[in-house]
Amino acid sequence: MSRLSSALPFWISLALLPLAAIGAHFGGWTVFLLPLYGWCGVTLLDAVFGRNTENPDPSTPERDLFWYRLITLLWFPIQVTAVYGTIWWVTQTDTLAAWERIALGFGLGVISGSIGITYAHELMHQGNRLERWLGDLLLATVLYSHFRTEHLLVHHRYVGTPRDAVTARYNEGFHRFFPRVLCEGPASAWRAERQLLARANRTMWHRSNPFWRYGALQALAILAAYLVGGWAGLGLFLWQALVAVWQLELVNYVEHYGLTREHLGDGRYEPVRPHHSWNADHTASNWMLINLQRHSDHHIRPDRRFPLLQTYGAADAPQLPLGYPAMTALAMVPPLWRRRMNPRVRAWRKAFYPGIADWQDYNRGRLPMPKGAS
Repeated sequence: MSRLSSALPFWISLALLPLAAIGAHFGGWTVFLLPLYGWCGVTLLDAVFGRNTENPDPSTPERDLFWYRLITLLWFPIQVTAVYGTIWWVTQTDTLAAWERIALGFGLGVISGSIGITYAHELMHQGNRLERWLGDLLLATVLYSHFRTEHLLVHHRYVGTPRDAVTARYNEGFHRFFPRVLCEGPASAWRAERQLLARANRTMWHRSNPFWRYGALQALAILAAYLVGGWAGLGLFLWQALVAVWQLELVNYVEHYGLTREHLGDGRYEPVRPHHSWNADHTASNWMLINLQRHSDHHIRPDRRFPLLQTYGAADAPQLPLGYPAMTALAMVPPLWRRRMNPRVRAWRKAFYPGIADWQDYNRGRLPMPKGAS
């Protein structure tokens, strides 16, 4: 794993950059190259390369992972150049019509959402300050900085319970899920930080409250967009941020749809197990998303770096029929999603929880809040 050649497949995200440049320069049908590559192209590559069920040695030393980590360390300057460079070009030239600019902004959201937020997710789980700062900077470029708090303090602790907003409920369509998460997520993150600060006898006004940092970085990102492209540039920036967040929450929707932890009574829930996340071992989409689809292992070992994440078989974790690009597209059409996924959720319940006869409270999120949750 210490060789560059082993890590290079995880660098296929770089293919998005020339596609952005082509779309910005030529316009027309080329503005659709970015989303076509992100969803259709990678899904076709999954069909070509198949599945990868091999597990790396989890004891591999970190020094052997340099080439894997490097792409995540370099992505912030790459993304800033792509997003702000495109904004500058589009607002300084008259070569693109309004619809082409909108489509190109959507493509920028593919870069900052499917790649940028995925890399930010990897970085913010690490212990050193450089990587955490890079994660914060990436999240600021999509105006979703609170995701760090919500993910680390809430999602990982309370996944599969009513406290976790991004655990999609059984039969809950994405178009209901998305506005719910947009409303609940920031408030949930705020409550989590307030609870953490209170334990140290600090108020939310204390300088250690990360929301000060979140706000400052997001303000700088917005100001930079305005300085580069004026009001039109700011509008394009806000559009790509919305698309990026939409993609993040599509992935969140897919990752835990209908999977809940058993309530043991009095606000107590069973520990997180591999079967509380949907797993996917499709090769190409795991290259693109740096093994995010090996999500079951990520919830067991959140600090494990992406090259070392393990995959699980069907006996230990539920399996998605396709990789995330195809599954997120399917989630946009709730009837098709339910037809494909609801039988899998019901089979999961029979396999892992044969003793639970009534699932109504689980389906509607009416179970008690976990003990200690604010």
